[in-house]
Amino acid sequence: MAFARRVGLFLATNFLILTLINALMLAFGLNPSTYLGLSAVCLAYGMIGSFISLSMSKFMAKRSMGLQMLDPETEADPRLREIVQSVHRYASAAGLRTMPEVAVYDSPELNAFATGPSKNNSLVAVSTGLLGSMSKDEVEGVLGHEVAHIANGDMVTMTLLQGVINAFVLFLARIIASAVARGSDNRGGGMAYFGISMALQMVFGVLGSVVVAWFSRWREFRADEGGAEYAGRHKMIAALKKLASHTGVADPRQPKAYASMKISAGGLKSLMSSHPPLEKRIYALQQG
Repeated sequence: MAFARRVGLFLATNFLILTLINALMLAFGLNPSTYLGLSAVCLAYGMIGSFISLSMSKFMAKRSMGLQMLDPETEADPRLREIVQSVHRYASAAGLRTMPEVAVYDSPELNAFATGPSKNNSLVAVSTGLLGSMSKDEVEGVLGHEVAHIANGDMVTMTLLQGVINAFVLFLARIIASAVARGSDNRGGGMAYFGISMALQMVFGVLGSVVVAWFSRWREFRADEGGAEYAGRHKMIAALKKLASHTGVADPRQPKAYASMKISAGGLKSLMSSHPPLEKRIYALQQG
């Protein structure tokens, strides 16, 4: 059922994007067969798609991850009340005008993430595995890190970067494919253009992912520094050390869409990883 909902939302989002692009093309009289028209289409597709995903991020997280929203006024569990209070305390210290929503999700992994379309419309969620394995100080370090992501505007910045990358990928793939296919005979030119364009999109998409992953790793160091500022450097270091001792715990049920916004990501230690190695993050904090 959850898979069907995700597919339905994906199809609905792409239909909306294409409808908006066609409307914009008609409104401004742009022809997609020209360089200007093609660049406008690619930029619109890349940016509109990214920002629609961003605007739906909180809704999607609540629907796909089964989040239990926490209200400090009615929450019976004192530890969960403390989590909300800590998030709001750090958010106030960061100068946020509107406090983030706070939630818990059921997962054995030690993780947390921040999402939302803006600094003042955001969400921090922590896993039950994290709450069950970390001390109060370690949890506060994690919460400080996630609030730092919000305060730094990382969700919007990552969306802008991904939108620009998407636009370049689409534009370059089509320009090169058009130039190569132009030499084909009329019967095979259309198929050649389509095949070359799709292949180039995959190649340029991988190269673009390297750029996005590099920026994502850099912002993790910034969020660690923010967590150290809000919660305390010793708490941030303790949290990362605990994460390093539980790197093998992963939940395959969780959507991968939120991996880049979580405090920790397992697996790849390469150019494609959205997070630096935990050892490097601990060392950077210790040197700071």
